[in-house]
Amino acid sequence: MKHKILFIIGFCFFASNLFAKDIPPITNPPIFVNDYANALQAQERAALEQKLYDYFKQTSTQIVIVIEQSLEGDDAFGYSQKLAQSWGIGEKDKKNGLLIYVALAERKMRIQVGYGLEGAMTDAISKRIIDGILKPNFKEQNYYNGFNEATDAIIKTIAGEGFTNDRKAKSKGFPWGLIMVVVIVLISVFSKGGRGGRRGGGGGIAEALLWGTLASGGFSGRGSSGGSGESGFGGFGGGGFGGGGAGGDW
Repeated sequence: MKHKILFIIGFCFFASNLFAKDIPPITNPPIFVNDYANALQAQERAALEQKLYDYFKQTSTQIVIVIEQSLEGDDAFGYSQKLAQSWGIGEKDKKNGLLIYVALAERKMRIQVGYGLEGAMTDAISKRIIDGILKPNFKEQNYYNGFNEATDAIIKTIAGEGFTNDRKAKSKGFPWGLIMVVVIVLISVFSKGGRGGRRGGGGGIAEALLWGTLASGGFSGRGSSGGSGESGFGGFGGGGFGGGGAGGDW
């Protein structure tokens, strides 16, 4: 009877691995923002990549984002943990890696926390970041805002500043940026209309202002991410993951 039970357990383990979703290979060179589903614009990937790279250079902590189209029937917790462990996110001696994983088709997400960060990034805080930041942003398909605000909260939490969800308070501010873009677009339209549809000086000024406004959002041009782009952090170090973190959906 004992042998039969061991055989059944072994077969189930073999079958689960046989049909499990394959872990994608690490890009060469490795990057922090891995967008396999094209959920982010190029400048958004570049901005997040730059921020996470700068944070790594300052602290050696590696925060990695992975966005995929589907889990392909796999489990979000098991797959994301296997991905984090397989890639070796974080430094081996510090185990200071953190993975934010998202599967768009299933609307599943998971924060996997390395052993070395579990003291600051508790399961409860991870869950609050998912429910308070990622979930409401993703519901509105604001993927960049979600990742940007979530990584800000994670960085503050690890630094010991504590996590506060002030997303709603920020959203009440007067939308000067949006108004500026609308004004610039109107200037461009009227300038072109007043010149018989030809490209005139007013339109050129408006376009320059528009690009200047977009560029002022903090995109530093380090290179796009998600399969290409330069990264100088040298790769992951083999950090350990034990299942700490939290998951959710939207």
